[in-house]
Amino acid sequence: MDYEKYLNKNVITLEPSGIRKFFDVVAKVPGAISLGVGEPDFDTPWESREAAVKSIRKGYTHYTSNKGTPELRKAITDYYEKRFGLSYDSLSECIVTVGASEAIDLAVRSIVNAGEEVLIPSPSYVSYAPCVLLQGAVPVAVNCYEENDFRVTAKEIDKVATDKTKLLILPYPNNPSGAILEKGDLEKIAEVCVKRDLIVISDEIYGELTYNGKSHVSVASIKGMKERCIVINGFSKAFAMTGWRLGYALAPEPFIYQMYKIHQYTIMCAPTASQFAALESLNTGFKNGFAEVAEMRDQYDSRRKYVLNAIREMGLECFEPEGAFYLFPSVKSLGMTGAEFADKLFASKKVAVVPGAAFGECGKYNVRISYAYSIKNLTVALEKIAEFVKEIRG
Repeated sequence: MDYEKYLNKNVITLEPSGIRKFFDVVAKVPGAISLGVGEPDFDTPWESREAAVKSIRKGYTHYTSNKGTPELRKAITDYYEKRFGLSYDSLSECIVTVGASEAIDLAVRSIVNAGEEVLIPSPSYVSYAPCVLLQGAVPVAVNCYEENDFRVTAKEIDKVATDKTKLLILPYPNNPSGAILEKGDLEKIAEVCVKRDLIVISDEIYGELTYNGKSHVSVASIKGMKERCIVINGFSKAFAMTGWRLGYALAPEPFIYQMYKIHQYTIMCAPTASQFAALESLNTGFKNGFAEVAEMRDQYDSRRKYVLNAIREMGLECFEPEGAFYLFPSVKSLGMTGAEFADKLFASKKVAVVPGAAFGECGKYNVRISYAYSIKNLTVALEKIAEFVKEIRG
């Protein structure tokens, strides 16, 4: 039977995730070490886990409101006002989703029509372009360069935008590069967005994870931008809640309403127990000044400095990332692409990193190294990478 003729052509042409490919390979090899997956090695705080357990014991095992419980949505909007200075109405301008990934998908599907163009900084997280392609729309790369610390610029955005361009995705702090955008960068980008009449999806999942005294600035806080922005965030990274699958979107009501309709028909609501856990994470944070988030950030910062120093001691070029928990070193000096480096490193030393090309052509000569691992695991892995680099150089 020729199954291909029955399948959606947009789906057939999608490539599987380059990140998950390495994750699956590592899982099958005894003794392998992965620096490839962007998942905190911290457990979800005890209070949040207990809140989920208590909710189940009390029988809160039914559907919630499609948009999420009113209590959680109020806590989310309070959190965004307290942490990032943005005010949203919890009932009409907030929706709770199954991870930030669902929120991104809902946002793209609510805005983009077939044939329209979506600007995506390159390199960027692997899910954006597939979401666009599944809509029959056109993802357009906005190249980011190492000499500019992989920051997307207003000039590059303006250069590639056309009359068909409708949407800009801004994923900062950035996965895979660790780049951030500061207020001055965003103000210039905002001018282009207004001039070009672009809607912006701002993926701020790493917003709590910035270093060197820098604080995350949301593009929605820039004058004239809130009305044209959908802010995406979630609990996976800063609150160590990857497996709970809980994210959210904040935006003007007309955007949220369209996202809500799709969410209603495809998901119904985010998992109830996860919502109770997330609510406890925020309530605990309000009480203790988000001390647990700060503690994780401090540990990531120590690891960041350690891994950056080790990579540079190997003679590999690597700019200093100021956000997320990744480094994006170049292996071009070894005469290799990132894919060649990753394949040979794993075959030789059983250490997995992700080829930079998985995140866009601008990452062709880079690899992504996650430092969301213990210092013990990082030390062993970096020693093996150093051995490999030395052997390559002869």
